[in-house]
Formats: sequence, structure tokens, C-alpha cells
Amino acid sequence: MLFSSLTFLYAFLPVVVVAYFALRSRRWRNAVLLIASLVFYSWGEPKYIFLVLASTLAAWLCGLAIDRFADNKKRSRFFLVLSVVLLLGSLAVFKYLNFFADNLYKLGVTALKIRTIALPIGISFYTFQILSYLIDLYRGKVEVQKSYFRFTLYVAFFPQLIAGPIVRYETVEKEISNRRENWDDVIYGVRRFIIGLAKKVIIANNVAAVAVSIYSVGDIAGTGAYWLAALCYTFQIYFDFSGYSDMAIGLGRIFGFHFLENFNYPYISRSVTEFWRRWHISLSTWFRDYVYIPLGGNRVPKGRWILNILIVWTLTGFWHGAQWNFVLWGLYYAVLLLAEKLIWGKLLRKLPKLLQWLYAMFFVVVGWVLFDLTDFAQLKYALGIMFSYTPTNWSLLLASDTTKLFSAIFIIPAIIFSFPVAKKLRVGDGTVSNVAVNIVCLLLLAACIMFIISSSYNPFIYFRF
Repeated sequence: MLFSSLTFLYAFLPVVVVAYFALRSRRWRNAVLLIASLVFYSWGEPKYIFLVLASTLAAWLCGLAIDRFADNKKRSRFFLVLSVVLLLGSLAVFKYLNFFADNLYKLGVTALKIRTIALPIGISFYTFQILSYLIDLYRGKVEVQKSYFRFTLYVAFFPQLIAGPIVRYETVEKEISNRRENWDDVIYGVRRFIIGLAKKVIIANNVAAVAVSIYSVGDIAGTGAYWLAALCYTFQIYFDFSGYSDMAIGLGRIFGFHFLENFNYPYISRSVTEFWRRWHISLSTWFRDYVYIPLGGNRVPKGRWILNILIVWTLTGFWHGAQWNFVLWGLYYAVLLLAEKLIWGKLLRKLPKLLQWLYAMFFVVVGWVLFDLTDFAQLKYALGIMFSYTPTNWSLLLASDTTKLFSAIFIIPAIIFSFPVAKKLRVGDGTVSNVAVNIVCLLLLAACIMFIISSSYNPFIYFRF
């Protein structure tokens, strides 16, 4: 079930909100959220709900054991390692087994050819979420959750279950049992949800249509068109994923949960390093805290530090998908980050801010081409066109799909709202200001409904990860 589907907007969400606030008991309100979350996840893939429940059960039991043997590091570490093996093993089977088997088959190892295993939605997100709890519990940063019911709610809570953000247990540890809902949070949550929905439905879907159209026309598209497609995908993935994060944060706030921000206007960055401080913050900090720092971070000899960066970014790329282009994308950023640290970082900081921004955006846009095109032949062709001038037959391109002229209009708001325009247009807290904001949100919601009804193209990019 998609947040941007009519089923969610007109049936699922209203029923859950009414049932939730009709009850007074925290236990029963949590029960409503847990049941709703399990229904939400099983809507499209009912069989994989058992995988979620099995993962949470194994993690919960291991968590109890880690806490039980907190004074015995050897036993505590054993249960941590056991839980990591079980969880990553499950992720490896469902997400990567086909990848390795197919590649070995191409090398002649025919005995390992296996049937295709479907990827459960959200497995990368909830696996990392569970691991953060277990590792933090072992480190003594959080208290053990003794209730399987409440632990399952933490893992399966529907706003963030399928595509994040990766919510750490320490963020919601107290709110699971002791949160206090209020009207200010509900109003903020509704507004934030509508803004995220608009980013997804109005901007992301329309600019995506332009990119898809260009990539599908073949030789008609030249250098200019391919750069336009790359730019459109750059906007699509940002407004798609940040829109989902906005909706998740807004939904969480309605029910009294305060999730951390996952994006901070990444396209205003003036370096690749800054970009990754602003993009998908929950994933970047996860790899920093649970992989990079345990490997030694930058407090090791230079050679080992370089290896640490390469390991982290190879894993980051591979986390996004079992395709070689994702590995290439991860290594691409590893090389850029190392280059900024070791070669041209000081020079970059001396350049005018505009040149710094153009530098960062150039590499980010090229990076999204690597990320987007999973077929290496198509990727090689696209990069070849982009970096060796080929004229675009714009008249034929436009004639091939005139409906995309309307979609192209949304490149303008995509550019505008990639910058912190809304933050600078601050409104007061008075009644008139609140009414104006509410009217704008209602108009945005109405526009979103119109776009949802009139369009069949409505995917979320990060559902496949």
C-alpha cells in the first residue's frame, strides 16, 4: 500500500486515526498501531509478514539474552553475533543470493543456478533498524525492551516500515510507552504529510515522466536531452524519497512520535562531503556509527583509513541494490570523498561559492545516472552521449510524446523547492497565518488527489531497496 494511493488516503488512514484517538489506554492505542502496521505491510505481500515477525522475534529474544548476560561480555557478544548473523543472513538470502548465483552462473558455475527469489519490501530498512537496537543494547546505550508487543511496534510501525527513515530505538524508546499526543503535533503532522505527498505526487512523478520519456526514444535524444533526463531523475529521487520521509515524519507526529529529519536540502551542498551530510541522514549516520567507526574511522594509519572508506561505500552502494551499478555508484562516491579529503578539498574551499556548488551538483547528477541505469549497456551509452556532443532532434523528441510538455513544467518548482525557500518564507503564529497555511495545505491536498486520480504512474523509488 502506498501513502499516495487512494486506498491509503480515503480508507486506511482515516480508519486508523479514528480508532486510535477513540481509545484512551496507551496499551490499546499501541495495539491499534501494531494491527494497522501489520495490515499495511501485508496488503501487497501477505506472506512476507511472517518474515517480519520472525525477524522481530529472533531479535527480541537475542536482545533479552544480551541484557541477561550484560555482565558477561563473552556470552553477551555471542548473542549479538548470533542476531547479526541471523538478520544479515536473511537479508543476504532474499536480496543478494540471486545476484551472486547469477554472476557465478555466468562464470560457468551452473550448479548454482537457482529460481528467482522475490525481494520483500522494506527488508533493508527494518533489518538495519533492528540491528541498531541490538548493537546499542550491547553497548549499553538503550534499555532492553521486555515486551515483544512493543518491540514489534517499534520495528513494524507503518509510517517508516517500508522505506524509512531508519529510526533508531533510542529516538523512540520512551515514546513507545509514554508519549503525549497533542493538537499541535497532530496539526504539524497533517501539514508535513501533505507537503510530502505534494513533493511526491506533483513534482517527483511529473519530472520522472520526462526522464523516462527521453530514455525511451533512442537516437532522437542527444547530449542536451540526456543531461535533461539526468537532471529530471536528480529531482525525482530527491522529491520522491524526501517526500516519503516527510510523510513518515508527519504520520509519526500525528501519533505522538518524533522521528529525526532524514534530508536537509542536499542540493544546496558545495561539496560531495556536505552532500552526504544532508542526504538520507539516517542511512549515512547508520554506516558511520555501526561500520565506519568500529573499523577505526579516521583514527588509523592513512592506508587503513582509505580502506575503511572503500569498505563503507561499497557496502552503502550494495545496500541499495543487488546490481553492479550500485557497487560502482558506491565506489564512485568513495573516490570523490577521498579526493576531497586528500587532493583538492583545500582548493575547493577557496573557490567562489557558486563554483563550489556547481562542482558538487555536477558530480551528484552524474552519480544519479550511475544509480538510475542498472543495465550497463544503457549506462555506457547514456554516459557516452552526455560526454561527447550529439545533437538532439527536439522537434521529433517533443512530437514523440507531447504530453510530457506539461510534465516538463514541473522542473521549475523542482528547482525552486530544492532550495530552502519555505524556511525563508516564515509566517507568524497568529490566527490569520495559521488559517492561510491550512488553506494552502488543503489546496495542495486537493491538487494531489487530482494528480493521483488522473495518473497511473505512482511508484516509490526506494521501495525496491
